[in-house]
Amino acid sequence: MSVSRLIADLGDVPYSTEPSLVRRKSRDYFWYSQALAEDLKDKRAEIVVTPRNEADVVKLAAAAARHRVAVTPRGAGTGNYGQAVPLHGGVVLDMSEMTETEFVETGRIRVQPGARMHAVDEQLRPRGQEQRLHPSTKRSATIGGFVAGGSGGVGSVTWGGLREPGNVIAARIVTLEETPRVIELRGDAAQKINRAYGVTGIITALEMPLAPAHEWIDLAIAFDDFASACAFGLSVALADGIVKKLVTPITWPLPSYFGPFAEGWPTGKSLLIAMIAKPSLETFKTLLGVRGEIVHEAPFDESPDQTPLYEYTWNHTTLQVLKQDRGFTYQQCLFPHDRLLVSVAEMVALFGDEIWHHLEFIRFGGRVTASALPVVRFTTRARLFEIVDIYEKHGVFVANPHVFTLEDGSRHKRAEADQLGFKAEVDPLGLLNPGKMRTYVPARA
Repeated sequence: MSVSRLIADLGDVPYSTEPSLVRRKSRDYFWYSQALAEDLKDKRAEIVVTPRNEADVVKLAAAAARHRVAVTPRGAGTGNYGQAVPLHGGVVLDMSEMTETEFVETGRIRVQPGARMHAVDEQLRPRGQEQRLHPSTKRSATIGGFVAGGSGGVGSVTWGGLREPGNVIAARIVTLEETPRVIELRGDAAQKINRAYGVTGIITALEMPLAPAHEWIDLAIAFDDFASACAFGLSVALADGIVKKLVTPITWPLPSYFGPFAEGWPTGKSLLIAMIAKPSLETFKTLLGVRGEIVHEAPFDESPDQTPLYEYTWNHTTLQVLKQDRGFTYQQCLFPHDRLLVSVAEMVALFGDEIWHHLEFIRFGGRVTASALPVVRFTTRARLFEIVDIYEKHGVFVANPHVFTLEDGSRHKRAEADQLGFKAEVDPLGLLNPGKMRTYVPARA
């Protein structure tokens, strides 16, 4: 058996074949999608390998290539598309023990991929810095998993997504060959591993840009209708003088699913969640005027017994609903910047109560627009794909979250890089997360 031969070559590299651990490490949050839940429910690895450093990664990569064993890199497993699910058994490469910081300077940090994003910001705050971007899963997500499987998140209203130039400075990777190479990718070259699900090399270090740390204020504003929340959100997103990290309008009844935060929320009111730097708060309130009512205002707090408001935004909105009702799923959209509010209104009218909308204002290619992860009432797989077609026929881009391949799911979130060509260079045997890059044909048998 190939895996038994691989184990013999691992030496002192930590590993486990304990069935419950292997099953747990073979899963992520793909069950957000009923389609993926069906497609991926029985997929699992045969062994979990947990490298402590780059040397362990090199040893594992050499053994996997020698014995033709598939390797699926994994961070914290907070992704939603099956990025960390092994389709062909083999190894789940759990990077969670590689957490060291190589250096911190003004404006940048270099860390190993298993560093938890919350821990990174805790380390940075005394220096007056913070990460530009993080997912709504920040308190559990790893930085390697974010770059390899994410696309943007909290902070994107100011900085755009990970695909924007400068939001990933550099990456170091190990190739999957019998004699593995360590390659440094800087600048544009680093896009080759951006949102590639680990198919284009095993990330062992990331160099990321930083932003000045602000004293953020969490705000929730009630509006009579979703259109009003969206219009105000756009005005905040366009106000370059207001320092912000999050601008999220959310339609009713989604706020009613927000656990303790929902208590006392005005019935029938749409919601806008924002993170605003304290010095910009007065300007924010002046811009708001009498358009909406501030119903929550508090200093940002990520302590263990608190729920920061960003955990009600992005795809955490879907999670809040799924905690109470598994009969829902979601889509991933990007609205056109030049007819944003009109396009949103069209989709709201078209789908009615089948889809509950919420937006994330972002910068995309230098323009202010909105991403969206609308919550969908699930009926059939066919209907999910029909909804994708309807959105796109109305000029709204969709990154389909109900498929697990890069080509079919990334769409507007795809990095500007030749990831297919680079994979042939670094993974000639096609053993890195096989099946996730549908069009790749291994360069060697």
